[in-house]
Amino acid sequence: MYIIGIGSEIVECLRIAQMIDRYGELFVERIFTNQEVKFCAARTAATQNYASHWAAKEAVAKALGIRQLVGFRWRDIEICHPPEGPVSVRLGGRARELAERRGMAQMNVSLAFCRTHATAHAIALGASQE
Repeated sequence: MYIIGIGSEIVECLRIAQMIDRYGELFVERIFTNQEVKFCAARTAATQNYASHWAAKEAVAKALGIRQLVGFRWRDIEICHPPEGPVSVRLGGRARELAERRGMAQMNVSLAFCRTHATAHAIALGASQE
Protein backbone atom coordinates (compact mmCIF):
# COMPACT_ATOMS: atom_id res chain seq x y z
CA MET A 1 0.00 0.00 0.00
CA TYR A 2 1.08 3.58 -0.58
CA ILE A 3 -0.43 6.89 0.52
CA ILE A 4 -2.40 8.80 -2.10
CA GLY A 5 -3.48 11.58 0.21
CA ILE A 6 -4.09 12.63 3.80
CA GLY A 7 -6.87 14.87 5.05
CA SER A 8 -7.69 16.42 8.39
CA GLU A 9 -10.51 18.66 9.61
CA ILE A 10 -11.71 20.23 12.85
CA VAL A 11 -15.07 21.95 13.25
CA GLU A 12 -16.90 23.68 16.06
CA CYS A 13 -20.00 21.69 17.00
CA LEU A 14 -21.88 24.96 17.55
CA ARG A 15 -21.33 25.89 13.89
CA ILE A 16 -22.99 22.67 12.73
CA ALA A 17 -25.83 23.13 15.25
CA GLN A 18 -26.41 26.63 13.88
CA MET A 19 -26.49 25.34 10.30
CA ILE A 20 -29.04 22.70 11.27
CA ASP A 21 -31.13 25.28 13.19
CA ARG A 22 -30.97 27.80 10.37
CA TYR A 23 -31.54 25.52 7.37
CA GLY A 24 -33.13 22.45 8.98
CA GLU A 25 -33.84 19.47 6.78
CA LEU A 26 -32.52 21.28 3.70
CA PHE A 27 -29.01 21.31 5.20
CA VAL A 28 -29.20 17.80 6.65
CA GLU A 29 -30.52 16.23 3.43
CA ARG A 30 -27.98 18.05 1.28
CA ILE A 31 -24.96 16.94 3.35
CA PHE A 32 -25.80 13.61 5.02
CA THR A 33 -27.07 10.29 3.67
CA ASN A 34 -30.12 8.61 5.17
CA GLN A 35 -27.90 6.15 7.06
CA GLU A 36 -25.79 8.97 8.50
CA VAL A 37 -28.92 10.83 9.64
CA LYS A 38 -30.28 7.67 11.21
CA PHE A 39 -26.99 7.09 13.07
CA CYS A 40 -26.45 10.68 14.25
CA ALA A 41 -30.06 11.43 15.20
CA ALA A 42 -30.22 8.29 17.38
CA ARG A 43 -27.30 9.45 19.53
CA THR A 44 -27.53 11.44 22.76
CA ALA A 45 -24.83 13.75 21.39
CA ALA A 46 -26.50 14.15 17.99
CA THR A 47 -24.95 17.55 17.25
CA GLN A 48 -21.45 16.29 17.98
CA ASN A 49 -22.04 13.23 15.81
CA TYR A 50 -23.25 15.37 12.90
CA ALA A 51 -20.18 17.57 13.39
CA SER A 52 -17.81 14.59 13.41
CA HIS A 53 -19.41 13.27 10.21
CA TRP A 54 -19.04 16.72 8.62
CA ALA A 55 -15.36 16.77 9.63
CA ALA A 56 -14.89 13.25 8.25
CA LYS A 57 -16.42 14.19 4.89
CA GLU A 58 -14.09 17.21 4.70
CA ALA A 59 -11.08 15.06 5.64
CA VAL A 60 -11.97 12.44 3.00
CA ALA A 61 -12.40 15.15 0.35
CA LYS A 62 -8.97 16.56 1.23
CA ALA A 63 -7.39 13.09 1.11
CA LEU A 64 -8.83 12.61 -2.37
CA GLY A 65 -7.74 16.05 -3.51
CA ILE A 66 -11.28 17.27 -4.14
CA ARG A 67 -11.35 21.03 -4.46
CA GLN A 68 -14.30 22.01 -6.58
CA LEU A 69 -15.04 18.85 -8.50
CA VAL A 70 -17.92 19.54 -10.89
CA GLY A 71 -20.88 17.38 -9.99
CA PHE A 72 -19.51 16.47 -6.56
CA ARG A 73 -22.10 16.18 -3.77
CA TRP A 74 -21.39 15.81 -0.04
CA ARG A 75 -23.68 12.80 -0.01
CA ASP A 76 -21.16 11.11 -2.36
CA ILE A 77 -19.08 10.53 0.79
CA GLU A 78 -20.85 8.35 3.36
CA ILE A 79 -19.41 7.67 6.80
CA CYS A 80 -20.46 4.15 7.84
CA HIS A 81 -20.57 2.56 11.27
CA PRO A 82 -20.62 -1.23 10.88
CA PRO A 83 -21.81 -3.17 13.95
CA GLU A 84 -18.35 -4.66 14.28
CA GLY A 85 -15.13 -3.12 13.10
CA PRO A 86 -13.89 0.40 12.52
CA VAL A 87 -15.68 3.33 10.94
CA SER A 88 -15.54 3.08 7.16
CA VAL A 89 -16.21 5.22 4.12
CA ARG A 90 -18.49 4.49 1.16
CA LEU A 91 -17.91 6.61 -1.94
CA GLY A 92 -20.37 7.25 -4.74
CA GLY A 93 -20.76 9.52 -7.74
CA ARG A 94 -17.90 11.84 -8.62
CA ALA A 95 -15.99 11.09 -5.41
CA ARG A 96 -15.88 7.40 -6.37
CA GLU A 97 -14.81 8.24 -9.92
CA LEU A 98 -11.94 10.38 -8.61
CA ALA A 99 -10.87 7.68 -6.12
CA GLU A 100 -10.79 5.09 -8.91
CA ARG A 101 -8.88 7.42 -11.22
CA ARG A 102 -6.29 8.03 -8.50
CA GLY A 103 -5.96 4.27 -7.84
CA MET A 104 -7.42 4.32 -4.35
CA ALA A 105 -7.87 0.87 -2.84
CA GLN A 106 -8.76 1.83 0.72
CA MET A 107 -9.78 4.86 2.79
CA ASN A 108 -9.04 4.88 6.52
CA VAL A 109 -10.87 7.41 8.66
CA SER A 110 -10.85 8.34 12.33
CA LEU A 111 -13.42 10.57 14.09
CA ALA A 112 -13.44 12.18 17.52
CA PHE A 113 -15.43 14.83 19.32
CA CYS A 114 -15.89 16.54 22.63
CA ARG A 115 -18.65 18.92 23.70
CA THR A 116 -17.33 21.83 21.62
CA HIS A 117 -15.32 20.43 18.71
CA ALA A 118 -15.23 17.50 16.31
CA THR A 119 -12.25 16.31 14.33
CA ALA A 120 -11.50 13.69 11.71
CA HIS A 121 -8.51 12.36 9.82
CA ALA A 122 -8.50 10.38 6.58
CA ILE A 123 -5.82 8.51 4.68
CA ALA A 124 -6.42 7.41 1.09
CA LEU A 125 -4.33 4.35 0.24
CA GLY A 126 -3.46 2.90 -3.13
CA ALA A 127 -2.80 -0.77 -3.80
CA SER A 128 0.80 -1.90 -3.85
CA GLN A 129 2.43 -1.40 -7.25
CA GLU A 130 4.41 -4.65 -7.23
